[in-house]
Amino acid sequence: MNERLTPKTVLAVAAHADDIEFGASGAIATFAQGGAAVYYLILTDGGKGSSDHNETSEQLRDKRQAEQREALKILGGTDVFFLDYPDSHLEVTQGLKRDIVKIIRQVKPEVVITMDPTMVYSAKHGFINHPDHRAAGQATLDAVFPMARDHMTFPELMEEGLEPHVTQTVLLVNFNDHNFYVDISGVIDTKLAALAAHKSQMGDMKSVEKIVRNMARDCGQECDCDCAEGYIKIDVQNS
Repeated sequence: MNERLTPKTVLAVAAHADDIEFGASGAIATFAQGGAAVYYLILTDGGKGSSDHNETSEQLRDKRQAEQREALKILGGTDVFFLDYPDSHLEVTQGLKRDIVKIIRQVKPEVVITMDPTMVYSAKHGFINHPDHRAAGQATLDAVFPMARDHMTFPELMEEGLEPHVTQTVLLVNFNDHNFYVDISGVIDTKLAALAAHKSQMGDMKSVEKIVRNMARDCGQECDCDCAEGYIKIDVQNS
């Protein structure tokens, strides 16, 4: 089993409400139980994920933000920041990177969690990774290093009093490859409760629960525990 991370402050960055619950909420709950202040940054408005032809994007956005706040509360998190980039149109732009850098400098996390932008698909699990997920991961990596570190990047943030920050560790959600594991055996039910808070997205929670438990057990077999989440862990060299 890997060394145990015990960060004081964590920032999880994702494209949509519910992304973090699927990929990392076991670790989020574990870190929160250990005393960490956990923050979320959700980059898009989430306004496309509905099959209801009578629902507007604005209605869906408001619903999903409320669901995300409830999910983070269940996990013991601290606060969630929402940006308003259009769902399904997220691009890796300087503006997006600046917005992420701003939150990194504000929160000053020791650990940042985001999606691995190199995971385009998983044949093993039968899905194509959403392009917004990949864009979120790439922009976050760029924001962590070197942009949040360098005071001459986005100097207007310095004028706002947001000093540079060095993030020590990045955990990338990757459902295919792992070099680090978090034992979530004691919080798997908490993870599922947080997922269930996303009522607008969980049409068949029983099926979701089966998938999530099976994935956690499969990952647990890789690290000799009952249930686990696996990550690509990067200890950031900031020289």
